[in-house]
Amino acid sequence: MSLHEQLYQWTARQGLDASSARRLRAMSGVDDPPRDPWTPLRRGAGALAAGLIGFGLILWVAANWDDFGRIMRFGLLQAVLAVSLIAAAMLRPWRAPAALVAFLTLGGLLAFFGQTYQTGADPWQLFALWAALGLPVAWAARSDLAWTPWALVVATGIGLWMETFGGHSWRFDVSTVPVHAIGFVAYGLLCVGLALRPAAATQPWAWRLAVLASVIAISGTALGGLFSRDVAPQYYLGLGVMGLGLVLAWRRGEVYAMSALALAVDTLLVVGLARVVIDAKGDIGGVFLIALVACGLLAASVSLIMRRMRALEVRT
Repeated sequence: MSLHEQLYQWTARQGLDASSARRLRAMSGVDDPPRDPWTPLRRGAGALAAGLIGFGLILWVAANWDDFGRIMRFGLLQAVLAVSLIAAAMLRPWRAPAALVAFLTLGGLLAFFGQTYQTGADPWQLFALWAALGLPVAWAARSDLAWTPWALVVATGIGLWMETFGGHSWRFDVSTVPVHAIGFVAYGLLCVGLALRPAAATQPWAWRLAVLASVIAISGTALGGLFSRDVAPQYYLGLGVMGLGLVLAWRRGEVYAMSALALAVDTLLVVGLARVVIDAKGDIGGVFLIALVACGLLAASVSLIMRRMRALEVRT
């Protein structure tokens, strides 16, 4: 239903007079002039330019790698990092694309340092250092062009940390529950931090990526616990964390988070039921039960989310 139709129905349902109807229409912004199309086009062109510059630099370095000495390679990466930081500081229209180039170059510099000197550091430490050093760049850029890759780096670092402290493998048993619990908390803090950052309401992509990455990591860990020989505590822990996140998203009216978390919870419940049916050596009736429960959970989730969206629209 379009906004025009909603306005007409609301006016008729509430019995508004002509003056009140005009004020409601003015408040809705339906007659406002269209937004400037050049701003998103400039942002898209800047992002594309930054990506092409970075990709071109990678190809050029790869093509001439054997001709560069160690000092030349370090100098080249450091020069690109310095130039991009200066450009981000001085060229305001190109601040976000330049910050993206700086952040990516920083990661390449750290990776090259680790490969050259063989520090023996774990991969998660590289990502943690990259995120820590790149945080001022993303904060100063105040753009999702920088925040989004930063969120991806942090999410990857958390996953690598869980894998490292879980015995350098993905083990799902009682001994690794504390490690996975700390990782789940870290994913939650990442999502909360990105939601509270400046301009988060107008630039939600970094936060959405963090939510998606967290949901995938936590639900994947829970499924790993479910498919163990005996159902590991990680399954119940992940299901509980997802349920808590769903409640918080429901209270704050975050439709994107509600949708992702509801799908994850439904998946965990359906797969858990399938595990029970398989262990009980169920026949075709068990398969039919699983399909019925899956359809019911999906329909109920969609219905509740749509109802919550309508309630938020009426409230606003």
